Amino acid sequence: MFDLKTFQQKSPQQRFLFILGLVMFTVYLILGLVLIFWTDMPITLDKPYRIALGVLLIVYAAIRFNRVMKPNND
Repeated sequence: MFDLKTFQQKSPQQRFLFILGLVMFTVYLILGLVLIFWTDMPITLDKPYRIALGVLLIVYAAIRFNRVMKPNND
């Protein structure tokens, strides 16, 4: 899945974009979990909508993670 040797052979731009992709994956994952589990949110959303949005963000984070970790054979 993750090969350190391939990571070291990437250009600095590719490494930066890889790390940025991992950071954005983490942001979406944490935001989805916060929406699901934080009950006293300052934003008023009904519980079913809050859970649905949280699950949607977690699924989107998984899709982004899959795209970042997929080997790019260009």
